[in-house]
Amino acid sequence: MSIAQLTYEGKTIELPVITGTENEKAIDISNLRDATGLITLDLGYKNTGATKSAVTFLDGELGILRYRGYPIEQLAEKSDFLEVAYLLIYGELPTKAQYDDFTHQIKMHTLVNEDIKKILDGFPASAHPMGILSSLVCTLTAFYPESVANPTPDNTNLNIFRLLAKMPTFVGWAYKKSMGHPVNYPKNSYDYCQNFLHMMFALPVEDFNPDPIVVDALNKLLILHADHEQNCSASTVRMVGSSRASIFSSISAGINALWGPLHGGANQEVIEMLDEIREMGIRPLDYLEKVKRKEVRLMGFGHRVYKNFDPRAKIIKKACDQVLSKLGVKDPILDIAKELEEAALTDDYFVSRKLYPNVDFYSGIIYRALGIPTDMFTVMFALGRLPGWIAQWKELNASKEPIGRPRQVYTGATNREYVPIGQR
Repeated sequence: MSIAQLTYEGKTIELPVITGTENEKAIDISNLRDATGLITLDLGYKNTGATKSAVTFLDGELGILRYRGYPIEQLAEKSDFLEVAYLLIYGELPTKAQYDDFTHQIKMHTLVNEDIKKILDGFPASAHPMGILSSLVCTLTAFYPESVANPTPDNTNLNIFRLLAKMPTFVGWAYKKSMGHPVNYPKNSYDYCQNFLHMMFALPVEDFNPDPIVVDALNKLLILHADHEQNCSASTVRMVGSSRASIFSSISAGINALWGPLHGGANQEVIEMLDEIREMGIRPLDYLEKVKRKEVRLMGFGHRVYKNFDPRAKIIKKACDQVLSKLGVKDPILDIAKELEEAALTDDYFVSRKLYPNVDFYSGIIYRALGIPTDMFTVMFALGRLPGWIAQWKELNASKEPIGRPRQVYTGATNREYVPIGQR
């Protein structure tokens, strides 16, 4: 094992260097405070590994994303969302028998207690669907109290089935609430993605038949969003789970973290940018010139983590082109998106800075083409991210890690005397 040394006030201590399976190195500072009285300060935890995890590997410099060792490119091409969910949660790709049982268990739990509809009815029509979603997921702790009182492996598995099964229902109901439509009930003759589209778009006045091209695109979108290492929402799920809170409470916390516009709102910002270009009445080329002059921001290009290209974007671009071609949607916003993409990909300013379209750019376009309103985009993100959150929560609970309790550097007032209110 390699050793790093830290010298402070004439004393040198040794800190072990940990190496991960992909040769990532980290200095283990677990005993730093005991040995020196010091803590580290790392705003936003940008340089801090808060855990060891075997779920997802991400290399932003090389544009690599793997779930449990499997490249995202292979999973998006050959797998479906529930198979990927099984992989993330249980660590291995399922056998045919395991997959059949997994999908069967999920179908057996798609129905939602009717009392939850009463909770849904209590929300105003103007309620943001993310607020509805996080609330409905959190209520499951009350409906299934054994998730806290008796968290056995069998109960945990049962609650995982419940979450995966009921999430599409909650998402569909949140959408229907915003539209003023009657809610749909699950249809177990459909597969997971077909059923979700049914929950969202079926109307009691006409037949509904999910388009295979749309189903395939949705599968890919959900797979590509299924996990992304220790991001804000995944870390939130682990932090809440470290207190041994229920899986439902922990996932609800993750949903709320994702709701923040700095985390889950990027694909919504893409559509808002395209709408702004339309309202300005200028060409996408002219908008790009404004970007170069730093007068406006270019949304959906580049990525905080990926310093070269977003591997998910290459996959979803093909699905995006197929959806737009098949549906034949006539929408000026989508026309602007295509022009903007072509212009940016051939402009040295953006190419030299590696500002390529990312997954949010293409996912926003697909959701727009499907008729999903922009305030539902983050909800779609949450549906895809669910297996990753479950995997992170499950891994945390199986580990020996203590409850999360970050330190701080105090910068407030020093000791002072209390002054009675009449003398202030």
